[in-house]
Amino acid sequence: MSTGIGNISWVVLVFICFISCSTDELTNELDNIKNNKQTLIDDMKLPHEGLPHGVPEHFDWQAKPRVGYGNNLPKGWSAIIPWGQVYFDIDQIMVKNTAVYLRHLQVWYLSKSTQKWIQVQLSSNINGAYYVEDFQGDVSQPADIFKENTGVSVQLIKDHNFHFWPEEGRCEIQADDIDGVWVSMQGRLKQVDDKKVDDRSKARLLLSVGADYWLSKNATWDQWKTNGDVGIGRFKYLNAQWQWFNMHTLTDRQLDENPPPFQ
Repeated sequence: MSTGIGNISWVVLVFICFISCSTDELTNELDNIKNNKQTLIDDMKLPHEGLPHGVPEHFDWQAKPRVGYGNNLPKGWSAIIPWGQVYFDIDQIMVKNTAVYLRHLQVWYLSKSTQKWIQVQLSSNINGAYYVEDFQGDVSQPADIFKENTGVSVQLIKDHNFHFWPEEGRCEIQADDIDGVWVSMQGRLKQVDDKKVDDRSKARLLLSVGADYWLSKNATWDQWKTNGDVGIGRFKYLNAQWQWFNMHTLTDRQLDENPPPFQ
């Protein structure tokens, strides 16, 4: 979609969006876990490590990752937001002293005009809610979210997922300049109370990341008429170590010739 903004104005717009939407800096506490091209490939080509509880089999993301709108926004749409979702696996094993620690949720896009990667958003200020697992009716309830040193933590409740996004909200993008989208974040399991029994080894919790395009930064939800997903990444089991979770819309050739700027 053409916005009628010239090249100079668009550079200014990207800079403004970067300032207003990117509030986080990657911490040095990465535990030597590096994101890499093979992880990106696996996160969009391999089946989920486990099946998310309560997601119907006919959902096209129930068993494997997939691309939605990809690089093509519907006509007139102009905003994007990265998100993630945490589910029990199909056995829904309840654990009392385990939470999910989430940080560094980010979305980038590959500029069609410059073939450079542009960071749209990077945030560990994460907001979200407990949603019914099939998102029927968009029904949700407030989640108990706890601020951590470099992100947030949350415990799951029965028959619900935790669906989350940056607290700062959506960012504007240049719809006709998108040649690829990349979403990434880190997650791990943590003890809620160090003085109680560590039950993280019993937890069977899955995390996937993705992003939504929106009609605008302030559009309200309207039965999927004003938003839709860019893509949904692979569900992987969380454990006690930090891992990277990804979603992308890149071709194999793009991954070889112009991979995202891994941190």
